[in-house]
Amino acid sequence: MPVRLSPSTVFLLALPPLLWAANAVVGRLVHGLVPPMTLNLLRWAVALLILLPLAHGIFRRGSPLWTQWRYYLLLGLWGVGAYNSLQYLALRTSQPLNVTLVGSAAPVWMLIVGRLFFHHPVQGREILGAVLSMAGVFTVLARGDFASLAALRLVPGDFFILLASISWAFYSWMMVRPAEGTESIRAHWARLLAAQIFYGLLWSSLFTATEWTLGTPVIHWGWPLAATIAFVGVFPAVVAYGTFSAGVRRVGPTIASFFTNLTPLFAALLSAAFLGEAPHLYHAAAFVLIVAGIVVSSRR
Repeated sequence: MPVRLSPSTVFLLALPPLLWAANAVVGRLVHGLVPPMTLNLLRWAVALLILLPLAHGIFRRGSPLWTQWRYYLLLGLWGVGAYNSLQYLALRTSQPLNVTLVGSAAPVWMLIVGRLFFHHPVQGREILGAVLSMAGVFTVLARGDFASLAALRLVPGDFFILLASISWAFYSWMMVRPAEGTESIRAHWARLLAAQIFYGLLWSSLFTATEWTLGTPVIHWGWPLAATIAFVGVFPAVVAYGTFSAGVRRVGPTIASFFTNLTPLFAALLSAAFLGEAPHLYHAAAFVLIVAGIVVSSRR
């Protein structure tokens, strides 16, 4: 049955990609003010404080938060701890547009991770979609010059966002293969997000402690950094997740997934406006290839 996209539904599904693109641009803007692991820890600490009044009951005795701690510990690692930390780390050396475009190939890694670790059967159209999406990724990595692939020198950020995409794939498969007994938390988006953040903060604290132990990071406290932490903790985390969940409930995950591919487009516009990093023709070609791959692999 066709799904009617009302203006309110389009708004619910288009707002998260805009906020996620803004998160990438802001992360690039403040990379000299705060270390990436520390920024991720502060971001999700703010988000958890906001969610606590909405996620009542998850900390009670006998809650799945405690009885299914292994599931939420891994969910917090892949979704909150590793993915977001690696994204902020990537933004220290890569442009937001490159990060969001390479990250758009996450469905490819979902296919690979699903087959190897979750026994998901692979179909021909999914392989074709993966090839198209990877062609888009290589277009970004080669900066549009495929002859240079033989001498390709990746910047560290390109490598980190690839790792982040793999982490997101594990997170996504765990979300669609939930542990038994977690229904009471999964029934409400605020409880589900708070549960992930709670355990994700444990991982983020470990990563931040390692960051400060192995290096000599510096935090430049001030209003710019405080405003950044408040923004990324409220909007790309809580607001984006909440509105996207509401949109998915209206139209389902398949249609909603296409809206996430607006993230590189928004990142290109915001980067040009705030960072002076104008997009190039190869960025457009990569975007078309990645979206084509996802469309092909999603067709019935």
